[in-house]
Amino acid sequence: MTKQTTIKVLYTSDIHGSVMPINYGTNEKAELGLATYATLVQKKRQENEHMIVLDNGDLIQGTPLMAHYVKNHAEKPNPMIAIMNQIGLDAGVPGNHEFNFGKAILQDAVDQSNYPWLSANIVDEKTGKPYFGSPYIIKTLSNGVKVAITGVTTHYVPNWETPEHIQGIQFADAFTTLKEIVKEIQSNEDYDLLIALYHGGFERDMETGEVTENLTGENQAYEMADKIDGIDILLTGHQHRNVTGTIRDCLVIQPGNNGEAYGEIDVTFRWEEDRWVTATKQANVKTLEGVPADPIILKEMEELEQSTQNWLDEPIGEIQGDMIIRDPFQARVRKHPFIELVQKVQMDASGAAISVTALLGNEATGFPAKITMRDIVTNYKFPNTLVVLSLTGEDIKQALEKSAEYFTLDANGDMTVNPDYLIPKPEHYNYDMWEGIEYSIRVSNPKGSKVESITYRGKPLDMEESYDVVMNNYRASGGGDFDMFKDKPVVKEIQQDMVELISNYIEERGMIEARVTNNFSVEV
Repeated sequence: MTKQTTIKVLYTSDIHGSVMPINYGTNEKAELGLATYATLVQKKRQENEHMIVLDNGDLIQGTPLMAHYVKNHAEKPNPMIAIMNQIGLDAGVPGNHEFNFGKAILQDAVDQSNYPWLSANIVDEKTGKPYFGSPYIIKTLSNGVKVAITGVTTHYVPNWETPEHIQGIQFADAFTTLKEIVKEIQSNEDYDLLIALYHGGFERDMETGEVTENLTGENQAYEMADKIDGIDILLTGHQHRNVTGTIRDCLVIQPGNNGEAYGEIDVTFRWEEDRWVTATKQANVKTLEGVPADPIILKEMEELEQSTQNWLDEPIGEIQGDMIIRDPFQARVRKHPFIELVQKVQMDASGAAISVTALLGNEATGFPAKITMRDIVTNYKFPNTLVVLSLTGEDIKQALEKSAEYFTLDANGDMTVNPDYLIPKPEHYNYDMWEGIEYSIRVSNPKGSKVESITYRGKPLDMEESYDVVMNNYRASGGGDFDMFKDKPVVKEIQQDMVELISNYIEERGMIEARVTNNFSVEV
C-alpha cells in the first residue's frame, strides 16, 4: 500500500490594514479582516495537522485604523503584526504599500514579527543582502514533508514611493532574483515542495499567454510560472484579483484584498524512493462568509478601535451647497465641486498655479453638509504627499493625452470607461483632472490626438515653456504609466499627507462653498 500524506497552505494578500469586521466608510458590519480570518485559521488548524500559514504583503496600510495608529499610537505594538503573531504566521513578504509610512514604521513591524519576512529582491544597497529578512526558509512539518518558501516583491516600488522611504534600499528585478533563488534552493537544499510568494500579479492572460498590460516589470507572475523551472506553487497578489489556475505545472492563485477572502491550497504527497513526491495539488479562493470574528482579538483591539472611531467622528467643517458625488463617471466627465476642492487644497499647500488630481475610486461619495474625518479618509484613501514638478507644455499635453485614454466609445457610440482601466483591476485613480489650465478632450479622436485645446491664463499653452505643477507623489514618480513625469525637476515637496492637508484646509476656513470652475470638457 502506497504511503500518503497531505499538507494545507493558507495565505492572505493585500489585507491593507483590515482588522475589524466593518466598513469604515459606513461603519456597517462586513465579513472581512484579520479578526475574522483568525477564527478561520484556528478552525483549520484543528482540522489539519500539517498546515502552513503565509502572508503576501500590503499588510499594514490601507484603513483609517492604521492611519490613526501611525499618526497617534506608533509607540505601541503594530496591531497587524500582533494579530499575525497570534494567528501563527510562518512567513510574510513586504508589499509595495508597506513602505508608505516610512522605513521606521516598516522596520518596527519587521522587528515585532515572530515570523520571518522573505525579501530576496529587496536588498541593502551597500551589502547586497536582503534588507528585511531571509531570501528563503525551509519548513519541516511533523509528517516529515519539507517545504522551501521564498519571497519577492514587485521591483516597481521606486516608481511609486517617496525616495526617503526607500533610501539605502535596492529593488532587484523580481523575476531574475526568483530564478536565481530557485536555482540556489535546488542546488543547496533538501525539500519536497517549493512555494514562491510574489507581491505582484499577472501581466498576461493565464490561459492564452496574451499580454494584458504594458510590460513594465510591475507584474511578472506569468513569466515566473512559465519560465522558472521548479516552482510548485506561486502565490500572487497586488492586483486584488480572485484567480486560480495552472501555468505549465505551476499552481497559481491570488485571493483578492482587504481580507474578504483567502487562498487555500491542498497538496497530497506519496512516498516514492525514500522521499515525498507531489501527487496532487489544488488551490481555491474562499470567502470569510459566515465566520465570526475572534472575540479575544476584538477585545484587544477595543481601545485603538474606539480611539479611531472618535477620530473619524471629529467634526472638521461644513459645506455650503452640494458636494455629494452621485455618479462617479459624470464627476470625471464634468468638473465636480469635490474635485475643485482637492485642487484648491493642493494649490494652497504648494503655491503652484497648476494642479492635477484624480477621483481615486468609484466608492468616493464627496462631502456631506457637515464634514467629519471619516468623510475625508473615505474619499482620500491613499497616504499620498505632494510634489511640485517643473513640466514643459509638451509634458502637460502628453499627460492630458494619457488621461484621455480613460474614455472610449461603446457599440452605440456612447462614452464609457476604457476596459484597460477596469481589467485586471479598477484603476480609476489613473485618470487625472487638471486645474489652472483650460482644456478640451474629444473621445472619438484617434489616440494621441484626443486633446483639442489647452490654454493657460487665456493663451495657448507654450509647448516649450516650463510650468510648476502640483500632484501627488505617486503620479510625480510616473505611477500609472505617466512616464512624461519621470525624472522631471522637483521644485518642492510637501511632506504632510493629503488627509492632513484636506482636514487642515477645511478646519482653517470652517465653511467651504461648493463651487465649480468649468475649465475642461470631455465630449464624444
